[in-house]
Amino acid sequence: MAQPIPLSRHTGAARARHAKVMLLPIARQTADDLALRVHLALDALRRGAGSMIDAQTLTQTMLLTGFLAESGFGSTSGDELGAAERAVSTVFDIGRETGEWKLDGTGVALFAAIATNYDQQLHRAPLWAITDASERLDRFTAGLTYQTLARKRA
Repeated sequence: MAQPIPLSRHTGAARARHAKVMLLPIARQTADDLALRVHLALDALRRGAGSMIDAQTLTQTMLLTGFLAESGFGSTSGDELGAAERAVSTVFDIGRETGEWKLDGTGVALFAAIATNYDQQLHRAPLWAITDASERLDRFTAGLTYQTLARKRA
Protein backbone atom coordinates (compact mmCIF):
# COMPACT_ATOMS: atom_id res chain seq x y z
CA MET A 1 0.00 0.00 0.00
CA ALA A 2 1.31 3.46 -0.89
CA GLN A 3 2.38 5.66 1.97
CA PRO A 4 0.97 9.18 2.10
CA ILE A 5 3.40 12.01 1.54
CA PRO A 6 4.39 13.29 4.95
CA LEU A 7 3.44 16.92 5.27
CA SER A 8 5.38 19.08 7.61
CA ARG A 9 3.83 19.18 11.01
CA HIS A 10 6.01 22.09 11.89
CA THR A 11 4.57 24.81 9.68
CA GLY A 12 4.63 27.18 12.63
CA ALA A 13 8.34 26.52 13.09
CA ALA A 14 8.99 27.07 9.40
CA ARG A 15 7.05 30.31 9.51
CA ALA A 16 9.02 31.43 12.57
CA ARG A 17 12.34 30.66 10.83
CA HIS A 18 11.20 32.64 7.77
CA ALA A 19 10.15 35.56 9.97
CA LYS A 20 13.56 35.57 11.68
CA VAL A 21 15.40 35.48 8.35
CA MET A 22 13.41 38.50 7.16
CA LEU A 23 14.74 40.47 10.14
CA LEU A 24 18.39 39.83 9.27
CA PRO A 25 20.49 41.71 6.69
CA ILE A 26 21.26 39.92 3.43
CA ALA A 27 24.45 37.86 3.19
CA ARG A 28 27.60 39.99 3.08
CA GLN A 29 28.75 38.48 -0.23
CA THR A 30 25.38 39.21 -1.85
CA ALA A 31 25.44 42.79 -0.55
CA ASP A 32 29.01 43.24 -1.81
CA ASP A 33 28.11 41.87 -5.26
CA LEU A 34 25.11 44.20 -5.59
CA ALA A 35 27.11 47.22 -4.44
CA LEU A 36 30.01 46.39 -6.75
CA ARG A 37 27.72 46.47 -9.80
CA VAL A 38 26.64 49.98 -8.87
CA HIS A 39 30.20 51.21 -8.29
CA LEU A 40 31.32 49.72 -11.63
CA ALA A 41 28.41 51.38 -13.48
CA LEU A 42 29.25 54.69 -11.84
CA ASP A 43 32.94 54.38 -12.78
CA ALA A 44 32.08 53.54 -16.39
CA LEU A 45 29.83 56.58 -16.67
CA ARG A 46 32.45 58.75 -14.95
CA ARG A 47 35.06 57.72 -17.54
CA GLY A 48 32.68 58.20 -20.48
CA ALA A 49 32.79 54.47 -21.22
CA GLY A 50 29.30 53.75 -19.93
CA SER A 51 26.22 52.37 -21.60
CA MET A 52 22.46 52.58 -21.27
CA ILE A 53 22.60 49.59 -18.91
CA ASP A 54 24.97 51.52 -16.61
CA ALA A 55 22.61 54.49 -16.58
CA GLN A 56 19.69 52.15 -15.83
CA THR A 57 21.66 50.59 -12.98
CA LEU A 58 22.23 54.00 -11.41
CA THR A 59 18.58 54.94 -11.88
CA GLN A 60 17.42 51.75 -10.18
CA THR A 61 19.90 52.30 -7.37
CA MET A 62 18.68 55.86 -6.89
CA LEU A 63 15.09 54.61 -6.57
CA LEU A 64 16.00 51.72 -4.25
CA THR A 65 18.02 54.05 -2.03
CA GLY A 66 15.04 56.38 -1.78
CA PHE A 67 12.65 53.52 -1.00
CA LEU A 68 14.95 52.13 1.69
CA ALA A 69 15.37 55.59 3.20
CA GLU A 70 11.57 55.95 3.33
CA SER A 71 11.50 52.69 5.29
CA GLY A 72 13.92 54.18 7.81
CA PHE A 73 17.21 52.75 6.53
CA GLY A 74 19.74 55.35 5.49
CA SER A 75 19.14 58.99 4.75
CA THR A 76 18.53 60.55 1.39
CA SER A 77 16.95 63.94 0.85
CA GLY A 78 14.34 64.67 -1.76
CA ASP A 79 16.60 67.42 -3.11
CA GLU A 80 19.47 64.97 -3.54
CA LEU A 81 17.25 62.46 -5.35
CA GLY A 82 15.76 65.19 -7.54
CA ALA A 83 19.21 66.42 -8.54
CA ALA A 84 20.34 62.85 -9.25
CA GLU A 85 17.22 62.25 -11.33
CA ARG A 86 17.96 65.34 -13.42
CA ALA A 87 21.60 64.28 -13.87
CA VAL A 88 20.75 60.77 -15.02
CA SER A 89 17.98 62.11 -17.26
CA THR A 90 20.61 64.22 -19.01
CA VAL A 91 22.78 61.11 -19.40
CA PHE A 92 19.88 59.30 -21.09
CA ASP A 93 19.09 62.24 -23.38
CA ILE A 94 22.68 62.72 -24.51
CA GLY A 95 23.38 58.99 -24.64
CA ARG A 96 20.44 58.27 -26.94
CA GLU A 97 21.32 61.23 -29.15
CA THR A 98 25.09 60.84 -29.41
CA GLY A 99 25.87 57.35 -28.15
CA GLU A 100 28.12 58.79 -25.43
CA TRP A 101 27.01 57.67 -21.97
CA LYS A 102 28.77 59.89 -19.47
CA LEU A 103 28.03 61.63 -16.16
CA ASP A 104 29.41 65.10 -15.53
CA GLY A 105 31.36 65.90 -12.36
CA THR A 106 28.28 67.02 -10.43
CA GLY A 107 26.41 63.87 -11.41
CA VAL A 108 29.35 61.70 -10.39
CA ALA A 109 29.43 63.36 -6.96
CA LEU A 110 25.67 62.88 -6.51
CA PHE A 111 25.75 59.24 -7.51
CA ALA A 112 28.90 58.54 -5.49
CA ALA A 113 26.96 59.61 -2.39
CA ILE A 114 23.97 57.51 -3.45
CA ALA A 115 26.17 54.47 -4.17
CA THR A 116 27.85 54.79 -0.77
CA ASN A 117 24.48 55.10 0.96
CA TYR A 118 23.14 52.09 -0.99
CA ASP A 119 26.19 50.05 0.01
CA GLN A 120 25.54 50.84 3.68
CA GLN A 121 21.83 50.12 3.32
CA LEU A 122 22.53 46.69 1.82
CA HIS A 123 24.75 45.80 4.76
CA ARG A 124 22.39 47.08 7.46
CA ALA A 125 18.79 46.91 6.29
CA PRO A 126 16.87 43.71 7.03
CA LEU A 127 15.77 41.43 4.23
CA TRP A 128 12.13 42.52 4.56
CA ALA A 129 13.07 46.15 3.79
CA ILE A 130 15.21 45.20 0.79
CA THR A 131 12.48 42.88 -0.51
CA ASP A 132 9.86 45.61 -0.07
CA ALA A 133 12.04 48.17 -1.88
CA SER A 134 12.70 45.72 -4.70
CA GLU A 135 8.99 44.99 -5.09
CA ARG A 136 8.26 48.72 -5.16
CA LEU A 137 10.88 49.15 -7.90
CA ASP A 138 9.26 46.35 -9.90
CA ARG A 139 5.85 48.03 -9.58
CA PHE A 140 7.35 51.40 -10.54
CA THR A 141 9.03 49.87 -13.60
CA ALA A 142 5.74 48.23 -14.62
CA GLY A 143 3.94 51.58 -14.35
CA LEU A 144 1.86 50.49 -11.37
CA THR A 145 1.40 52.25 -8.07
CA TYR A 146 4.58 51.84 -6.09
CA GLN A 147 3.71 53.61 -2.85
CA THR A 148 4.04 51.63 0.34
CA LEU A 149 0.80 49.92 1.17
CA ALA A 150 -0.64 50.54 4.61
CA ARG A 151 -0.01 47.51 6.76
CA LYS A 152 -2.53 46.12 9.17
CA ARG A 153 -1.62 46.43 12.80
CA ALA A 154 -2.72 43.80 15.28
